[in-house]
Amino acid sequence: MNTHIGSALSNPSAPPGVCAAAAADIVNDYLRLLMIPDPDGARRFVAPGLRIRFTGGRLMHDPAECAAFNAGRYRWVKKRIEGTETVAGGTAEASVVYSVGTLYGEWPDGVAFEGNRYVDRYVLSHGLITQMEVWNDSAEWLLMRNGLVAT
Repeated sequence: MNTHIGSALSNPSAPPGVCAAAAADIVNDYLRLLMIPDPDGARRFVAPGLRIRFTGGRLMHDPAECAAFNAGRYRWVKKRIEGTETVAGGTAEASVVYSVGTLYGEWPDGVAFEGNRYVDRYVLSHGLITQMEVWNDSAEWLLMRNGLVAT
């Protein structure tokens, strides 16, 4: 972890912009590791009692559960991050960060895809992720691929 990030989050008197940038950096580092997938590496960015709400309302508590879910839904998947924004807090005590972009990868049958929109919402406390909420278009895309909804 970048020492500048860690020091900004452990110093409540740091300027709000520094903390906001640090929270966004933490989310980006977490996502980079999660998409490898390296759940052990990602785990160092999360707080005890982590609550993850994945697509379809699935409740999880550990980055390894995200990796296992993705392994069952995709042959492989990555995120193309288009933006990471701290929208609330931006302090050492609490921040809310959104990551938006697209997914690309392969479905289990080997068919490639890209441009699958995603939005992730993170709540951080004292520099650790306490909540993660995940939304994307994968279910809709699978419905279309199987002719269950009109394109």
